[in-house]
Amino acid sequence: METVVVIGASINPERYSNKAIKMLLEYGHTPIPVAPALIEVEGIPAVATPEDVSGPVDTVTMYVGPARQGALLDGIIGLKPKRVIFNPGTENEEAYARLHAAGIETTEACTLVLLRTQQF
Repeated sequence: METVVVIGASINPERYSNKAIKMLLEYGHTPIPVAPALIEVEGIPAVATPEDVSGPVDTVTMYVGPARQGALLDGIIGLKPKRVIFNPGTENEEAYARLHAAGIETTEACTLVLLRTQQF
């Protein structure tokens, strides 16, 4: 099972980032919510930035748009995940280039679909 950083986590059950946290738990993964305004998401302590994440990270799943990603990329690269999943609406060619240069795989996909279809 993987440790998965969820960038743009939400307490709103209608948001895909919230659904992803629930589904990651359901599938036995360990989600780490990243959201500067939240204390916890689904009972899991949230952190404000990627730099606040401790321990090894397997995957980062992105739920913030390209305009807000620039400030997060250094922190994500510092986590040294194997991959970053860019969910629909978060696609960002500039981010892909920086991540690839750091040896990090990028995937354009829906985390929920990857989990449901055993492609995660």
